[in-house]
Amino acid sequence: MTEGNFVDYVKLHVSSGNGGKGSAHLHREKFVEKGGPDGGDGGRGGHVIMRGNANLWTLYTYKFKRHFKADHGEHGGKSRSTGSDGQDVYMDVPLGTIVRDRETEDVIFEITEDGEEKIIAQGGLGGRGNWHFKTSTNQTPRYAQPGIPGQELDIVLELKLLADVGLVGFPNAGKSTLLSVVSAAKPKIADYEFTTLKPNLGIVEYRDFKTFVMADIPGIIEGAAEGKGLGHYFLRHIERNSVLLFLIPADADDIRKQYDILLDELKRYNPEILDKERFVVISKSDMLDNELKAELKVELDKTLPVEYMFISAVAQQGLTELKDKLWKMLNA
Repeated sequence: MTEGNFVDYVKLHVSSGNGGKGSAHLHREKFVEKGGPDGGDGGRGGHVIMRGNANLWTLYTYKFKRHFKADHGEHGGKSRSTGSDGQDVYMDVPLGTIVRDRETEDVIFEITEDGEEKIIAQGGLGGRGNWHFKTSTNQTPRYAQPGIPGQELDIVLELKLLADVGLVGFPNAGKSTLLSVVSAAKPKIADYEFTTLKPNLGIVEYRDFKTFVMADIPGIIEGAAEGKGLGHYFLRHIERNSVLLFLIPADADDIRKQYDILLDELKRYNPEILDKERFVVISKSDMLDNELKAELKVELDKTLPVEYMFISAVAQQGLTELKDKLWKMLNA
């Protein structure tokens, strides 16, 4: 998935169809005197319906088309003929999509299952025809109900990625490199900060044809929860990950301090994120010789509060062990 194709936030306008008018027709037929009212009901206006689609990973479909309008219901006819219902409009969205009201920013609903359908804008009911209003004292009603107008709504679609493992780290920690090595994803990799501008997803192949999904989000910096850098905009994607994999480069000045800063940013964004399983990876460890690695291990055993592992994505060191560990955590 390229950066330009990844869309996780769109503003849309949706409108359902109006209900059709009821008919005020009076029956006319040769040799039938005073046939009476026989106007049919109007049809229902079309709904606008959100539908979960497990084959979609992004909201790219809605990047260019921003207005969705369902058909109106047809008017009622003679001989108590009911008008046709307006055609519904279906909007397929990836799993993990949240629908918000654009004005109030309230969450309307969330799509989490494949094939799940929820009405975002309900079509107006059709009006009743005049035959409904016939009584003993009013045998020839010459009126019928108008249809009920449909709904118009400005909404926001917000995608939170459904991935098994989320990569968390500062810019240039090696997240994109790791994803490119363990999966078929091709994220942009360069030697400057904030190379990754959009989240990347990769399917990691494991033993016996098993797989799990890994997500790489733009690097987090101190103050991200307040809007600094790019990470604050994409922190919501971490909320749906089962395991958080913290990447800290081996040449970091203080590994424990970097871990605490990253953890603090997640906590300030959403304290519930801290309930997830966490694991630390010391990346770029091919820069360390055995003696330096042993010294660092002694220090980390004392200071780091979670389990950790040394890896090198470039040198392909420790990747099999990392997959084993992640699979164990995902299936604990």
